[in-house]
Formats: sequence, structure tokens, C-alpha cells
Amino acid sequence: MSGEIDAASLALLEGTLRKTMLGCSGAELDGALAELGWAEMLSENPDLAIPLVFRLLGETGSHASVLNDVILETIGGLPGGTPPMPYAGGRWVIWERGRHEGDTAALGGLPLREVPDGELMRLGEARRAVCWWLIGSARAMLALARQHALDRVQFGKPIASFQAVRHRLAETLVAIEGAEATLAALTAESPDLSSMLAKAAAGKAALTAAKHCQQALGGIGFTAEHDLHRHVERVLVLDGLLGGSRELTRRVGGGLRARGSAPRLAQL
Repeated sequence: MSGEIDAASLALLEGTLRKTMLGCSGAELDGALAELGWAEMLSENPDLAIPLVFRLLGETGSHASVLNDVILETIGGLPGGTPPMPYAGGRWVIWERGRHEGDTAALGGLPLREVPDGELMRLGEARRAVCWWLIGSARAMLALARQHALDRVQFGKPIASFQAVRHRLAETLVAIEGAEATLAALTAESPDLSSMLAKAAAGKAALTAAKHCQQALGGIGFTAEHDLHRHVERVLVLDGLLGGSRELTRRVGGGLRARGSAPRLAQL
């Protein structure tokens, strides 16, 4: 898949990917994405493939080992590898391929396994991918909370009419939109800096969504019977992958203070 894609074709592709992700996850989804041409999409049109696929992973709650492919494409590694990835707290993990849905996973339903160490590499594209995954998950949580607020009736009216609920959901939307804006401001002049800022903003937005949406849902938001818990667990893990939001914020701030200046990331 090369070149531009028209709106109708993009909508068809998105619908196909969404249906596929809703039907399977893990190793099965890896195989399905391979059949749909994921490798070619990533190689020929990463600016389309990465936002589309990773946002849908977040929205559907499924997972696949495609982050490995983004890193390998960046560093020129051999397909099918599992490069070590930095994790919050100075740890390193690998995303194991071949695990099937239902297999015991190490972290938040994801097949991540801690390893002793890894090698520093360019992570700008990989961080961008995780940003879209976090944003997709945040939007999924917001949709669940919004629907609950419309359906749940207290004192004769939907709780969506209560100011406290509306404020929580509004703050969540602002955080998500802000993260997307930060992601859109990625620059070629400062790719590492802008990707770290975007990852920090996306992680913060997803954690904000988890907190506020859980509160809006009330008691059911803390149960395993509701879908929200899957997204909450997922964003807690994804926030730490390739650097946690707090860690990256401190790292960027320290670097800017040491340099004494900040690059222009957006024309305001």
C-alpha cells in the first residue's frame, strides 16, 4: 500500500481492521494483521499505518506484537525479532511474540517479560506508536463513561446532567485532545524531545481518563465484569513502556534546564 489513500478506502481499511481486532488478539491478531498487509503498510506508509493501527488497538482493547515491528523498521533489524524496550524505573522488557489469548501474561494482559538489560536505540517512532495506543485506550474509556452517564438515572435524571460528572468527562476530553495536539506537533528538528513530550502527554491523558472515568462509572467501574478495567490495566502498563510520563517529563525538563533554552515545537 503506497502513496495516498482516498477517504472511502481509508474508511474501508479502518472498518476491516476494527472488525479484525474485535475478533481476535495476541498471536491470532498478529497473523491476521500480517494477512492484511501490516508489514507493507508500515514500510511504505508509516504515517498512515502507525496512527491507524495503534489507535484501533487502544479503542478495541486488543493487542498484538506490532510495536516490535515499528522498532525493527526504525533500526533496520530483521523481521520477527523481539528487541528489548526500556521500561519505567530503569528496567527493560521484551514483547514476546506467539502468545495466544488466554496465556499467562506478565503485565496488564500484555506478553511483556522483563530482561536484564538492553541497548539504547532510536525510539521516536515507537513512542509515537504507543502514544496512539494510549490515546485510543483513553477514548475508549471516555466512551464507556459517557454512555454510562447517559444511561444511569439518579434522582429522576441521568447522571450526565450532574455538574461533577460533566466536569470529570470534560477534563478527560481536554487531556486527550491536548495529547493529540502534542503528538501532531512532532518535529523533525527535535524528534527525540518532541516524541518524549508526546509520550508524556499521552500517558498523562490516559491516566487522567482512567481516574475520571472510573469515578464516573462508580462502583461498577472497579469490577472485573465491566470492560473499563481492561483499559485501565492496559494504560497503566503502556504508560511505563518506553518511559513513564513522570519520568519523561523530568528527563525533558532536566535537559532543557541544562541547555538553558527550549526549541520551538509549534508556531503559536
